[in-house]
Amino acid sequence: MELSGVTPGLRGQAELVVGEEHTAPRIGSGKVHVLATPVMINLIEAAALAAFEHLLPAGCQSLGTHLDVRHIAATPVGMRVTADAEVIAVEGRSIRFRVEARDERELIGDGVHERVVVNVARFDERVQRKLILRRSPGT
Repeated sequence: MELSGVTPGLRGQAELVVGEEHTAPRIGSGKVHVLATPVMINLIEAAALAAFEHLLPAGCQSLGTHLDVRHIAATPVGMRVTADAEVIAVEGRSIRFRVEARDERELIGDGVHERVVVNVARFDERVQRKLILRRSPGT
C-alpha cells in the first residue's frame, strides 16, 4: 500500500455551526444545550480525513483507531466551531494527528487522534466473516 504522499505536516480542517441537533440532549450525551462531545469528536475526525484521505490509493480508506481528547469549554447553539488536524507521524499504515477544536471565542478541545489505512475490500471480507461465524451453530 503506497502512502508516500502522506507525510507529517499535512493539515485538514472541518467546520460547523452548532445547531440544536448537535447538542448533548439531542444525541443523548447530557442535558445542557451546548455542543455535545461526540459531535466535537466527529468534527475532529472529519478534519483528519480532510488532511490526507484524498491522497490514498484507490480502494483504500482510513478508520479511526484511537482518540485521546479533552473537551474543555462549552459552545452554545449558533456559534461556529472549527476543528484542525495535523499529521504528526506516519508509521506503516498508521497515521497520528495533533487535533484541536475552537469556537469563535476560544479553544474548546484538543488532543491526539490515530487512524489506520485499510483496503476496503479486504476489510469488508473480514467483517462479513464475523457475521457468518456469529450465525454458525456451536460458535
